[in-house]
Amino acid sequence: MEKRVGTALIQIETRENVQLMNEIISKHSQIIIGRQGLPRSNGQSIISLVLEGTTDEIGSLTGQLGRINGIQVKSVLLKNNQNE
Repeated sequence: MEKRVGTALIQIETRENVQLMNEIISKHSQIIIGRQGLPRSNGQSIISLVLEGTTDEIGSLTGQLGRINGIQVKSVLLKNNQNE
């Protein structure tokens, strides 16, 4: 399956499940190119992940994160134009 490059933006609304979120991110570390955390004064921190993997691998990560209470996640994938 072809690899895609993309990003996942994670908003942490409550801190109660941050440990579970970090465990899931660690399990998917093979597709993570970069990670940036931005603490905010309103308590809703943001994490940005730059990813490279198949749509199944990226979907597995974002799907697991999206099921955590107090966490919102959105992802964007770029189309691979190398074969055109």
